[in-house]
Amino acid sequence: MRSKAVCLRHTTAPGQLEAGMLKGQLPTPAQELCPGTLPGACYEAPEDGPTLPRSDRSKVDSETSPATAAEPLIPHPPARPRLERALSLDDRGWRRRRFRSSQEDLASRDGAGPSEGSMQNAPCKAPGRRSPLPCLSTSLQEIPKPRWASGSAGGSPTSWGDRLSGMVSTSLDLLHKEATLAGGSPRLASLHTPRPPSSEPAMASDTLRTASRLDSEQGDRKQGTPTRLVRTHSSLGPGRPRSPLTCDDHSLHSARSSFSLLAPIRTKDVRSRSYLEGSLLASGALLGAEELAQYFPDRSMALFVATWNMQGQKELPPSLDELLLPPEADYTQDLYVIGVQEGCSDRREWETRLQETLGPRYVLLSSAAHGVLYLSLFIRRDLIWFCSEVECATVTTRIVSQIKTKGALGAGFTFFGTSFLFITSHFTSGDGKVAERLLDYTRTVQALALPRNVPDTNPYRSSTADVTTRFDEVFWFGDFNFRLGGGRAAVEAALRQEREVAVRALLQQDQLTREMKQGSIFRGFQEPDIVFLPSYKFDLGKDTYDSTSKQRTPSYTDRVLYRSRHKGDIHPVTYSSCPGIRTSDHRPVYGLFRVRVRPGRDNIPLAAGKFDRELYLVGIKRRISKEIQRQQALKNQSASAICSVS
Repeated sequence: MRSKAVCLRHTTAPGQLEAGMLKGQLPTPAQELCPGTLPGACYEAPEDGPTLPRSDRSKVDSETSPATAAEPLIPHPPARPRLERALSLDDRGWRRRRFRSSQEDLASRDGAGPSEGSMQNAPCKAPGRRSPLPCLSTSLQEIPKPRWASGSAGGSPTSWGDRLSGMVSTSLDLLHKEATLAGGSPRLASLHTPRPPSSEPAMASDTLRTASRLDSEQGDRKQGTPTRLVRTHSSLGPGRPRSPLTCDDHSLHSARSSFSLLAPIRTKDVRSRSYLEGSLLASGALLGAEELAQYFPDRSMALFVATWNMQGQKELPPSLDELLLPPEADYTQDLYVIGVQEGCSDRREWETRLQETLGPRYVLLSSAAHGVLYLSLFIRRDLIWFCSEVECATVTTRIVSQIKTKGALGAGFTFFGTSFLFITSHFTSGDGKVAERLLDYTRTVQALALPRNVPDTNPYRSSTADVTTRFDEVFWFGDFNFRLGGGRAAVEAALRQEREVAVRALLQQDQLTREMKQGSIFRGFQEPDIVFLPSYKFDLGKDTYDSTSKQRTPSYTDRVLYRSRHKGDIHPVTYSSCPGIRTSDHRPVYGLFRVRVRPGRDNIPLAAGKFDRELYLVGIKRRISKEIQRQQALKNQSASAICSVS
């Protein structure tokens, strides 16, 4: 009977116990619960409070007098510390809420189910003598999130274990907040709590002690590390990197992405910019300095120029990789310009082969023809928006001929703020016809009517008598038909020496080199250093020079020359020939250059991304079909078995 009296004297109503917990009052040793009993076993629960089972209520009613059960003894709370309640909720709404326990919070963080380690499933066991209080956690780093009870307002309330966990967690959270604002430590070790007497051990469970120990380890490991709110995408796993746009420090006002090289376009620039007249320093100019720096930080582009006299052969080489993708170049070029003299009869097939070799990253910017003279310009897809319209013009030097085999074909356009002119020519042939070739050059520079609609980038330095002065960068290439003097015997004797010595000796007899030094042709032009053997004239399909009865002298007939309006704008990188392409009596000659590009104005007639779409699709489809055939052939070769009889 004495134990019953003690139980009745120190029993607290659930509403008072909850209010005491919310106000920060810690239980004193005198107010400890009876071991082996539930908090509501010594009194009758209120109407809106938790209801015990009928079997437990019958035991309580039989052992408790009606007077004592009706009027329980309510102890007065101490004067300090007095913490005000932070949440403005009524008791009924507050009691219906359920907060996540520390074990559930830890289990959800580790990936376990919410029901693992719950207080509802844990049996109530008596702790040891020096076990901590059942309601206290040694770490206050994690804030538990509230969770509503599964039942409705009118249904059965949750268990006392869940309610006790919610009340304790909430009271500890309030203590943690006030201690943090006051500058103190958020841990409960700084609070002086009375130790429970050994004769009355506190009620706890193994689950609570385990959760308390794990929370302490988590708190020590994460103490001082702020929690960052991250809005992750549902498709991203924990091991994948998050996008910078998912963090809360990135907003719509800062739309710059670290995974893109494109600069963001401001709306105010689009509103204020007309794009009709540009400026070199204006922000937002399509051809201005800012746009140029994004694609060419060093303001120099890679250029490929090639010339080839195909001798009118219908048969094309099986591969053009040696011509367009030479082994000397580690990277592809930004612009490909290919000039052909005496081209094949099917010009469309030739251009398709070029597109197939370069691949889908390049498009045909412009293509022109003058008889059997072909000129093709391929550019990278990303750069087609910065080109003006391509203007073409032709000059015929042999008027009596029905088939225009001799003459010139030119194409000019502006890229950003730099104007380019490409001319491919086929001069008069013959060993001693130097004067005729000089006349062909003069007719070309005077009669080539370029530019027409595209404005001149520097009209003050232009001349109406010379088309090469009206562009910043000029490349003139083709079959100029200048020969080597001294006769066939002298050339063959020089070719028997080492290549470097032979080339130096042959260039001393070159007609074009002599005329350029005299200034009678190609005034202001330069040529890269020649390190290859003469490109004319070979037997078809062989590496031997002309073995017919005519015994033509090997010569450097195919050349690539350049001229710049500004000194130092063109830097030659490679100048060579293609000895592996033997379908013609000429070997293709190509040059790789680095060309300086300047920013321009937006008042030029832009090409607006125009290219030959039909040729692009045909070339890519053919490339794909050939790749499929190659893979199929390799598969059949690996699947076939060879049997041998010994």
